[in-house]
Amino acid sequence: MIPSRFQSISPFLGTDDLPAALAFYQGKLGFDLAWEWGSPLEVAAVCRDQVEITLTCRSDARPGGISRIYIGIDAIDDYHAHLQRTGVPISVAIGDRPYGMRDFSLADPDGNVLTFGQPLPQPQPCC
Repeated sequence: MIPSRFQSISPFLGTDDLPAALAFYQGKLGFDLAWEWGSPLEVAAVCRDQVEITLTCRSDARPGGISRIYIGIDAIDDYHAHLQRTGVPISVAIGDRPYGMRDFSLADPDGNVLTFGQPLPQPQPCC
């Protein structure tokens, strides 16, 4: 085994309108601007806690089609309620799933799907 430890991941999501995407992630989802590049603006990243998402409208850097990412969070019900208050459409309702997660999904303005999930409490062995 290689003794390297992976530290983070920053998925790339394509967008047709980078300023609108940044406004959505910052204004609706509560991310902060991490960095931006290009004149005119071509690539930017938003971050929240340990999660960073890169948004790009550069044709040579965008993934083809829509992307899907799963983001693990704490206090999922509070975050879900916040998104509902800000008017973010939820595409998959929040719920407890048979795979041991409580999660919900939404789409950003470009159709990229973000699923937010929190592990369900697991029963402790009795003996």
